[in-house]
Amino acid sequence: MFLAGLAVVVIATQSGIGAYDDVLFWDHMIQHLLLLMVAPPLLVVGEPFTLLLHASRNPLHSWAKRVIRSRVVSFLTWPPFGLVAYVVTIVATHLTGLTGLILRDPLLHDSEHVLYLVVGYLFFLPLIGREPIRWRISYPVRILVLVLAMPVDTFTGLVLTYANSGTYTKGPRPPGALSPVQDVHWAGATMWIAGDAIMFALMMLVLLAWSRERRASWGMSGWLEAARKSRFDEVVAPGGPAVARAGRGIDDDEHLAAYNAYLARLHGTGTDGTG
Repeated sequence: MFLAGLAVVVIATQSGIGAYDDVLFWDHMIQHLLLLMVAPPLLVVGEPFTLLLHASRNPLHSWAKRVIRSRVVSFLTWPPFGLVAYVVTIVATHLTGLTGLILRDPLLHDSEHVLYLVVGYLFFLPLIGREPIRWRISYPVRILVLVLAMPVDTFTGLVLTYANSGTYTKGPRPPGALSPVQDVHWAGATMWIAGDAIMFALMMLVLLAWSRERRASWGMSGWLEAARKSRFDEVVAPGGPAVARAGRGIDDDEHLAAYNAYLARLHGTGTDGTG
């Protein structure tokens, strides 16, 4: 998953998408979605910090633990902060004068790419990640945060879809390209439709994880555990399975003694299968 996230970053910045990101605004919008909503979740699921903790030794291990438990990281991974950062980033980089400035300044444009990756990572980390951060929020709250973030994509897309100007890009346009106004309209439609679709897919993944966790605790796992315990009681009960089936009133001491006797019987069995 982590490598897939890196591959998405490469595709967004080094392929044809990156080549036309300052010429075609709809292409620029696809790049935004890849860097903000596709690559960060893949990087989060890859659990790089957990890998660092497991693979490192002191002093790097201790330093990593202090960092992940620090107040700064706790604040940056706080879900309300991630939501606000996501909303501000979407609006500021698409609906303000900063949009045209970013497209015309290569340094700002590259900084925007980094901003999207960082904000996306911080936003999705407590929602779909399993890193050892401070926050452990419930599944309903995770879905709620994603629901609250979706209207921002919709609003931004609608504003651009009905825009009357197309001055967001620079340089000569490739042959057959849309007109500047149509270009902005297509960019808005991309943000609206594709952005909402990606967010909805992430909601479904969170819902699936929630469902699997509930089934694991209440469904087949619970039934299997009950069956195992029942069989265990029959095996270790004094007098054998018949006594266990007749009545299961075994207290802890009797249970422990019976279990020790069961282990002794196993130990007394030879390697050739004879006792």
